[in-house]
Amino acid sequence: MAGQGMDSSTRVPAAEITGVYGALVRTMSRRMLGQVPDSLGVMWHHPAVLRDFMGLARKAERWDRLDDGLGTYAIMAAAATIGCGFCLDFNYFLAHGKGLDEAKVREVPRWRESAVFTPTERRAMEYAERASQTPPTVTDELVAALLGELGAPGVLELTARVALMNMTARSNIALGIRSQEFAASCGLPPLATPSTGVASRP
Repeated sequence: MAGQGMDSSTRVPAAEITGVYGALVRTMSRRMLGQVPDSLGVMWHHPAVLRDFMGLARKAERWDRLDDGLGTYAIMAAAATIGCGFCLDFNYFLAHGKGLDEAKVREVPRWRESAVFTPTERRAMEYAERASQTPPTVTDELVAALLGELGAPGVLELTARVALMNMTARSNIALGIRSQEFAASCGLPPLATPSTGVASRP
């Protein structure tokens, strides 16, 4: 299903994934993605870090105070703010697998000028953007609006999902991990891009 990445060079060279645990990682990756991405080889230099990162991601999948669509839009907005092409492509690919509205998901990078999102979705993406800036620019008014729409548990989950994306996206960028075109290999159209002159951040 997935093909080769457009640029396999990373700042830390990928290691050969070996051993019993390595065989399991390769099998699971091929089953889920159709390939073993460079990022796994990079992380294989420290299997304990890889295992804990993956374990945290699996635990986060069990959180249930946000619907899949809103959570996906928010973390992709965070990834776009940080500039992680791998994260955007990977989550677009996952959205396809989850059966989410692909036409809507692909609009996330230009959500500010797109008419497909609800007011709540737009506030969640704005929150994700503001929380992903350095320093964060989240406002009391924005959080108050989200509390009214999502409740405190929803806002906490939104915050945690955005924080996890920040960890992943910033790690990928620092290590030179780039998009491997998972979405393109499934025949999905390219992610939308903001029009010239349209600000991508608040």
